[in-house]
Amino acid sequence: MTLPRSGLCLIATVLLTATVARADGDHAPIGEAIKDVPLFDAHIHYKEPAWGPYPVKSVIELMDRNGVAMGLVSSTPDEGTIMLWEYAPNRIVPELRPYHGNAGSGNWTKAPGMEEYLEERLAKYPHEGLGEFHIHNLDPTDRPLLKKVTAMAKARSIPIHVHSGADPVHLLYELEPALTIIWAHAGMSEPADVVEKVMETYPTLYADTSFRENDILKSMAEIDPHWRRILTRFADRLMVGTDTWINAQWGNYSELIALNRQWLSLLPRETAEQIAYKTAEKLFNRKVSMDQIGTK
Repeated sequence: MTLPRSGLCLIATVLLTATVARADGDHAPIGEAIKDVPLFDAHIHYKEPAWGPYPVKSVIELMDRNGVAMGLVSSTPDEGTIMLWEYAPNRIVPELRPYHGNAGSGNWTKAPGMEEYLEERLAKYPHEGLGEFHIHNLDPTDRPLLKKVTAMAKARSIPIHVHSGADPVHLLYELEPALTIIWAHAGMSEPADVVEKVMETYPTLYADTSFRENDILKSMAEIDPHWRRILTRFADRLMVGTDTWINAQWGNYSELIALNRQWLSLLPRETAEQIAYKTAEKLFNRKVSMDQIGTK
């Protein structure tokens, strides 16, 4: 079943209504109880076009309304992340995106002064990740900068958050085998068998599932079998995400969270809670709780 990204309001009316006898073997699905589970949104952007329509207070209120206790935030430019973090430091985990000025997803590795920019921002603010950044193609001339970026992450014991196919993930681990990586969108368009193989290959590879909801859900009442195996095998390295890359995603934020709770509701409690927030607790050494709702 293909679930549209637009018009997601229908999700709110069907959320948690499916009757499923078994979620995983003999383990009953968490079902409606998923509504009481806190979420860690592992893929948030607070880009400059959102600053006016969605001031920082409204972003935290959106998180509150949807039971999102904490979020991993990167922005274009980084000032957006810092604004959110300064407003709600107990709710926001900041990570440093390279994009700023004329440096964007297609040319950031070629931008003059990129190494110095990253070092300066990492020294000035408590970023806990590097990314999310794109690697569209494997260009040998990018290796020196990527080697430096992996060294920055390793020296600070922070993960890299990369939007790419499988090949750049292999390259990053070649450059720094001890790296921790968050694979944005769980590979985005990579087939489930490729995602499973790459996750199997690298024990320090995590992933967020933003934009994978349509792949995970075979229907509103059933998870795709191959994705169920991935979710079960790697629950301790998976996190949900919304990817607020454009303002329309902020406008649909409640529906996106509802869609994520829908597929989580079809999993056993232990698996659902692990993906919903416990993986993030481990990765970022945080306590994630519904008690955070309504706080900053």
